Amino acid sequence: MDEPTETTAISNRSDYALWAIERAKAIVAEEGGTLCLAARDQGDEQIAAAANVLGQAIVDALLEVFDGLTQE
Repeated sequence: MDEPTETTAISNRSDYALWAIERAKAIVAEEGGTLCLAARDQGDEQIAAAANVLGQAIVDALLEVFDGLTQE
């Protein structure tokens, strides 16, 4: 089942920056636990893998919105 999509109006650079910060915080809250567990209990490879997943989730979210802004 798909999660409902939240709509935010972004009309300028400041709006985008604020949205990006809030979205990154939400992603860290969702995905950061895996990184913390890896840092506590795993080796360098697992920590790097968890950090890459977290970073990619943030990049994907930012690019998705940026692509939507450039289509207008």
